[in-house]
Amino acid sequence: MIQLPLVAIVGRPNVGKSTLLNRIIGRREAIVEERPGVTRDRKEVEAEWQGTPFRILDTGGWMAGGDSLDDKVSQQSEKAIAEADVVVLLVDGSVGLTDDDAKVAKLLRRLESPVLLAVNKIDALAHDNNVWDFMSLGLGDPMPISALHGRLTGDFLDAIVKNLPAGSPSVDDLDDSIDVDATAEEKLFSVAIVGRPNVGKSTLFNRLIGEERSVVHDQAGTTRDAVDTVIQSESGPVRFIDTAGMRRKARVDEDTEYYSVVRALKAVDTADVALLVIDATVGVTAQDQRLAERVDAAGCPIVVLMNKWELLDSDARAKIGSEYDRKMHFVGDAPILHISALTGKNVHRLWPALSDTIADYRVRVPTRKVNEVIRAAQAAQPAPHGGRVLYATQGATDPPTFTLFANKTIHPTYVRYLERSLREGFDLGSTPIKMRVRRRDD
Repeated sequence: MIQLPLVAIVGRPNVGKSTLLNRIIGRREAIVEERPGVTRDRKEVEAEWQGTPFRILDTGGWMAGGDSLDDKVSQQSEKAIAEADVVVLLVDGSVGLTDDDAKVAKLLRRLESPVLLAVNKIDALAHDNNVWDFMSLGLGDPMPISALHGRLTGDFLDAIVKNLPAGSPSVDDLDDSIDVDATAEEKLFSVAIVGRPNVGKSTLFNRLIGEERSVVHDQAGTTRDAVDTVIQSESGPVRFIDTAGMRRKARVDEDTEYYSVVRALKAVDTADVALLVIDATVGVTAQDQRLAERVDAAGCPIVVLMNKWELLDSDARAKIGSEYDRKMHFVGDAPILHISALTGKNVHRLWPALSDTIADYRVRVPTRKVNEVIRAAQAAQPAPHGGRVLYATQGATDPPTFTLFANKTIHPTYVRYLERSLREGFDLGSTPIKMRVRRRDD
């Protein structure tokens, strides 16, 4: 796969970095709100301008002298700066030059890679003169833009493309590999990490991918957007998606948090497996139950991770075990792992569980065996009202999808019985199964 050049957008909080990313890619990908600190993790997407593709990275606001969370967000920005082929320093023309702008610029002047200075919120020609105060940053001529209204963003994108490394691929260069790469991308196995706020999702995400990609801090709601990355495993490439913590709607009282929950639910809907992280020190809460129900309703297999297990004594472990059996019985045979995302204890056991789930998800059962299971199930318990499945076949994988040809409409309860028979017959665990019933005359 061709590696596209990377453009990082950096700057102090609330200058419009996420708005600019959304403007460049033409859709609302990053969460935007008119207050600082909304973006905390690095978010990378692909963009293209005038036939030149590139990756663009949105970062959290860089702040000096903040609290420990601000420091971690700033560290993420510094990592993005180190990795980028082109760095865009975005400043706020409506506010003017600030000390934080100067501190970021001092860091950027040491770079060998190109740095472009963009002055945002210059919404009209009359405000263009506001940009010249930023000449003192020593990063060349400032470019006026309006990320919100799109003013002069075309000229700005021309400058980005001009400064990309020599030999950067064009859209034409990608044509030869696009079908192969697109197919590989579509087949990537996606794993969403979900759970209530502050249960350790980002800590687990960082441990799994081997770098501190998501900001981890003892403050609920640190992850605002869904952050994903692809890693190689023994079962092939796997995409891990770190999502924002999901709470009850009654407690979602901020626009930012609302959109975070929407993104998290979207990640669940498109994931092949969900890792449901539960804080073992708190126990199985009503919100954990609702999240599991939401994942189950999406047809997504679940692997349950009891995090912070090392903090429990034997009595507490026995108590939460019985509590889990009582409150989470509806998830069936979902694997349960007792881990510590912080220390890494037992996290390695996740890979065999995922490998088994991936194998079940992609299983292909011979038609003969499908019909043997269906016939045995019907012999043990005939369908009501003379209904009968005449023939069955597996039509698709990812997840296993079975088509039943029947002499008449089959009651949904009996279809669920047949689904359970197939699941047990082929040891499919908690993998979702799709059942399609067609009448013989269809």
